[in-house]
Amino acid sequence: MHRNAYVLLLLTMLFWGGNAIAGKLAVGHISPMMLTTVRWAMAALIMIAIGTAQLRRDWPVVRHRLVFLFVLGAAGFTLFNAALYSALNYTTAINVSIEQAAMPMLIFLANFVLFRMGITWAQIVGFVLSLAGIAIVASHGELSRLAELDVNFGDALMMIAIVLYGGYTVALRYKPAIHWKSLMLVMSIAAFLSSLPFLAWEVSAGSAILPDTRGWAIAAFTAIFPSVVSQVFYIRGVELIGANRAGLFINLVPIFGTMLSILILGEDFHLYHAIAIVLVLGGIWLAEHSGRKRAA
Repeated sequence: MHRNAYVLLLLTMLFWGGNAIAGKLAVGHISPMMLTTVRWAMAALIMIAIGTAQLRRDWPVVRHRLVFLFVLGAAGFTLFNAALYSALNYTTAINVSIEQAAMPMLIFLANFVLFRMGITWAQIVGFVLSLAGIAIVASHGELSRLAELDVNFGDALMMIAIVLYGGYTVALRYKPAIHWKSLMLVMSIAAFLSSLPFLAWEVSAGSAILPDTRGWAIAAFTAIFPSVVSQVFYIRGVELIGANRAGLFINLVPIFGTMLSILILGEDFHLYHAIAIVLVLGGIWLAEHSGRKRAA
């Protein structure tokens, strides 16, 4: 069971790393709120095409939890991505990489405060190792550079995004027992509808950018992989091994983002990349091994 979760979560983090690259490539080709709306409109259409029949069967259950599912979709899908895409216009990739590493610890803390769900020392050590690996990547192998980072409006947006997705992850334990198609269909529509006020604000502010060819391609990629496929994989991963253990895999997002930058954007591969990968993967293995023994 845990092996299936690992595969699903690894693919999820790969797609989310691609989402960060897509957000960088989107600058100047489609505005953040426009991208968020178009992305979830496409995702909703995909889910309507494949999930309508299943939703009819699950509707008696969905109807009673509709408000909860709407809030879940709005927070985890719309608000998180709107904040992430907006943050990339104001802050650096270095800052964003470091800030994303706070999400697993936030999930740990929320689960402890709300549900008294404990963690082991090995999980803490594993988290620290993963955090060290991310710091190495974010600082390009020069940890002294971390002291020179400037905190700005983009960093504040990113921290809001982290709180939102951390809360979404913890709240997944309360999702109704329905088919994943029904779940994603309802939350995708919720994400699209909740994005419309933000798009209206962007248009009224005169900062909206209609997608060009690259913008449409980026929107299509984010709709299929970071939106539909990865969200289904993440939800299933949380079901299989729990939010604490699944959340730690989020530390792979900056690593995958860096590797994709090397492959797609032509950035150079350095020794510190290899060291960081070993630290992050080693930290996840240590924490997950301890978490699996505790669960057993």
